[in-house]
Amino acid sequence: MTAVPDLVRAFFAEVAVGHVEIYNEFSLQHELGIHLWRALGHDHKVQFERPVTYFKLTGSFLKKEIDIAVFTPDRREKVAIELKFPRSGQHPEQMFKACQDIGFLEQVVASGFDAGVFVMAADDDLFFDGPMRTGIYAHFRTGTCLTGTITKPTGKKDEQVTIGGRYELTWQEAGAGSALRYLCVAIGARGAV
Repeated sequence: MTAVPDLVRAFFAEVAVGHVEIYNEFSLQHELGIHLWRALGHDHKVQFERPVTYFKLTGSFLKKEIDIAVFTPDRREKVAIELKFPRSGQHPEQMFKACQDIGFLEQVVASGFDAGVFVMAADDDLFFDGPMRTGIYAHFRTGTCLTGTITKPTGKKDEQVTIGGRYELTWQEAGAGSALRYLCVAIGARGAV
């Protein structure tokens, strides 16, 4: 299977030149899904909101469905993709949800998926820059490696997610002069990414 992070970068190159328009998480999910399907051809399925149970995964997962599942018809090769494109501020809450998505991808990879890919797009600069640079903000704004136990930064602060790997969240510009940036985090087990 072609490396999905490479296909994500190619997708954002299309966004950068205006061939593809994304304006919320739903448009990101569908436009990226179409891009993947075109790039991978008919030997791969690209499906949206696929339950983990479809892949015969058992156990307790942070989520019940995969935003985009890319797999061969025999399900021997499987990549899970999780997406975020926050539109209403809620910076620390959306950052925590992004951490949960990465934790979920680690779970599905540990349960048999070849790889997981987390993609986040943002045109609100407070996701990638801002005065707060500690706590959860450090991972998204300063490049501090995302790993270990992350505590929900708002409310009762009674929710946590544990990240087993070490991930550098590196924002990329999606076009010169564009406010849109994206990050792509690969979680791989068997070299599929």
